[in-house]
Amino acid sequence: MDLVNLVFVKATGGNTILQGLIGGITITLMNAFGALAVLFWRNPSERFLDTALGFAAGVMLTASFTSLILPGIEQGGFLPTFIGVLLGAIALDLADHLIPHTHAVLGHEGLISSRLKAIWLFIIAITIHNAPEGLAVGVGFGSGDLENALKLMLAIGIQNIPEGLAVSVSALGVGMAAHFYACLVGIRAGLIEIPLALLGAWVVHIAKPIMPYAMGFAAGAMLYVISDEIVPETHRKGHERWATFGTILGVLLMLYFDVALG
Repeated sequence: MDLVNLVFVKATGGNTILQGLIGGITITLMNAFGALAVLFWRNPSERFLDTALGFAAGVMLTASFTSLILPGIEQGGFLPTFIGVLLGAIALDLADHLIPHTHAVLGHEGLISSRLKAIWLFIIAITIHNAPEGLAVGVGFGSGDLENALKLMLAIGIQNIPEGLAVSVSALGVGMAAHFYACLVGIRAGLIEIPLALLGAWVVHIAKPIMPYAMGFAAGAMLYVISDEIVPETHRKGHERWATFGTILGVLLMLYFDVALG
């Protein structure tokens, strides 16, 4: 890990904003890799997808604590991080209730809009889902804690692979009959992670005092997505046990990274 840190610092000149941009591009590419898989694996089972999304939830859950909440408390104290977590969850809740979007399983949420096609409502839903991940990576790099930021980037990137595949498969079910276009939907929905990673790194870089708030905010937003979207999505089709064990596997893998790369 020390070698990776050294290479990353040399490549970016220690510029945390550039590091955040690279982090955002990395996790977006891993999302695209998962989305591209639909071109070759055209009919993955629902049980596999629920297990994979459960795994993604486990990784996100652990990363929220080990790479955002706990470092935020260490660097800025409990109260700012606590406030950040609440603000992140509230922000995602407002987005969920105000922005019209459609989930493959949960159905329509947000304000009613007759102007948007079903596929765009679906893309908006996935964009809302992906936004906290990009923000989290950017905030991680902006904090200056490169080791934690790299672990967070790796964690988000790994869970983006099954997410990208799941998004593309779900796109087929909401009107995208062609696998190629469904793949593009999966890739396009993940692009939000690049500007938000850049934004997160920039905001923390120029205003260090808000760092614990920002780390808590990113964590709170991810926790909201896990509880409000991923868990319900994976527990409505009879594959709860598989999704649960996928979550446990994701938690264990992230804990292993935290210890092995720590």
